[in-house]
Amino acid sequence: MASFLLPRTLLGEGPHKVIAVHGWFADRSAYDPVLADLDTESFQYAVVDLRGYGEAKEAVGAYTTGEGAADVLDLADRLGWERFSLVGHSMGGSVAQRVLAAAPHRVRRLVGVSPVPASGLRLPPEQGELFASAAHIPENRRAIIDFTTGGVRPRAWLDRMVGRSLAVSDAKAFRAWLDSWAGEDFHAEVEGSPVPALAVTGALDPALSADLMRGTWLRAYPRGEVAELPGAGHYAMDEVPLALIRAVEDFLRADSGSPEGSGA
Repeated sequence: MASFLLPRTLLGEGPHKVIAVHGWFADRSAYDPVLADLDTESFQYAVVDLRGYGEAKEAVGAYTTGEGAADVLDLADRLGWERFSLVGHSMGGSVAQRVLAAAPHRVRRLVGVSPVPASGLRLPPEQGELFASAAHIPENRRAIIDFTTGGVRPRAWLDRMVGRSLAVSDAKAFRAWLDSWAGEDFHAEVEGSPVPALAVTGALDPALSADLMRGTWLRAYPRGEVAELPGAGHYAMDEVPLALIRAVEDFLRADSGSPEGSGA
């Protein structure tokens, strides 16, 4: 697997290092709504673009969660971060769990924001076709975003989300990523991990719900927690940014371990 340096935005100089990974529909700009209000004295964040997205849109790759995890670990090495926490949205939650599987000793805390479980997400045939064809049919991307946010978001917001998704993702990579995050089951590689793990869900998201997390995330992680955000769907960064920051940073702050790998 060829090494690739993930494009990233670095924020803060705090001792607790955190790598944030975006989901299937966006690049690292997915985190833009929360960046201004992060605690950059306690934490230092690296917000990355996976292969096929953003500044890495043209990057050649297999576009799998395993490859994404290897890229995240390579970035951590180059930053000098021996130990760090992970935040992953949706597909990025699967990538973050792959990092945990590959290097459990390096992960301080794990946060999934509407995360895909390590067991994958089996899609019924009709839904599977909707997701697969979303690679080249913008209306299907819109239908997925609308469904996973409870069907209550403004038309212009849905249009903006679709427009961003199309602009920042490569269609071939987008389609390939789906097979990996939805179809691969690696839960046996993380099950029983002692790493504290928080799943943040949105009450309006029927797909990656709190109930699903209780049946997957909590079964995998003995120190797992689930926090459901009222008024949020699948895109908590856009929908309830301040509530999301509070949930995530309160959880990260609970780490009493001494910070390591403070080099940037």
